[in-house]
Amino acid sequence: MKTILRWLLALLMSAAGVAHFASPGQFTRIVPTYLSYPGALVAISGFFEILGGVGLLIPKLRPYAAWGLIALYLAVFPANLHMALNGIPFGEGPTPQWALWLRLPFQAVLIAWAYWLRN
Repeated sequence: MKTILRWLLALLMSAAGVAHFASPGQFTRIVPTYLSYPGALVAISGFFEILGGVGLLIPKLRPYAAWGLIALYLAVFPANLHMALNGIPFGEGPTPQWALWLRLPFQAVLIAWAYWLRN
């Protein structure tokens, strides 16, 4: 089960990272306005999502990847909060407000998931 969940998180994070480069506009609009260089922040977070996803699949890198993903989840929390507080939709269509708020506690799930996969 742990192997399946490791692959699942690795694929989710890698796909999310690729999405940062494929559709950066979706991500730059959720960067809080008090942060400079939103485009660079989106690219950096996308790069580390891919790196963390791949790292989970390499046994020697797994602990570093897991801790890196945990740090990343904490670092992007302000963007998720900004998104919820300002009702910024994800994607092109409308996003229900409850879905924007659900992203916030889901960060804790992702943190716990990465922590569990650290060994």
